[in-house]
Amino acid sequence: MKNKHIIIAGAILCASQLFAESVSIEGKEEIAVKSQSKSAGDVAKKLANPVAAMISLPIQGNYQPNLGANDKGSQWLINVQPVIPFELNDDWNLISRTIIPLISKDTGVAGQDRIHAMGDIVQSVWASPKALTENGWIWGAGAAFLLPSDSELSARKWGAGPTALALKQDGPWTYGGLFNHIWSVGGSDAVTSNVNQTFVQPFLTYITPQAVTIALNTESIYDWQNDQWTVPINLAVTKVMKIGSQIVSVGGGMTYWAEAPENGPEGFGVRLLFTFIFPK
Repeated sequence: MKNKHIIIAGAILCASQLFAESVSIEGKEEIAVKSQSKSAGDVAKKLANPVAAMISLPIQGNYQPNLGANDKGSQWLINVQPVIPFELNDDWNLISRTIIPLISKDTGVAGQDRIHAMGDIVQSVWASPKALTENGWIWGAGAAFLLPSDSELSARKWGAGPTALALKQDGPWTYGGLFNHIWSVGGSDAVTSNVNQTFVQPFLTYITPQAVTIALNTESIYDWQNDQWTVPINLAVTKVMKIGSQIVSVGGGMTYWAEAPENGPEGFGVRLLFTFIFPK
């Protein structure tokens, strides 16, 4: 009888230990999941900030339909956009963003071959203070440059002008805007005699607790030379995750052209997003 009691007590003790270990493991796993989610959320928040001190390589694929006078053309526009921050001193960062457009275009004209070419490159550089303003705003100012690729789809003009941005991050929300204005400063007149355009990008993003980003923006261009707006409205959903040891952001969305030149895209298009992320 005594041995029986000892066996029962031992079994109860072992079960208690196993239960305690199980609870401990579950608690650690829950903490790890929450920690990973918080880390992914922090990365997503930095991605929503164009002047964050984080290296990234966004690759943006845009399908643009209904091109040309007969609306039978289309193109894939792949924007490769490396973002590289540099620390100037204890108070300021310098942020470089290069937009390299790779284009595959079907003109929609019978007998014409599909065009594969690099478009003109836009290089932007912002100086941005590390500290927020008294009202919690982040800002940056600098210069934008147009670098001709001299391809079949190039304007063949060199250009330069000012660029600036301002944004605020309030909990899961990020809102603000970015602008630049580029004037041509040289190059050939074979395609156009002058480049004189303003780029305006208001943006609004919301980041869920699961590090899913819902982003709404326009990337509007006003061509002063031809008195013409191009106004694509973009809605996209992306998710920060890991592929092996590499942190990435993956997603996609839709584009609607509210206004475009006569030969420009019309209706709805598709946007695919993939970003390599290299946090410090």
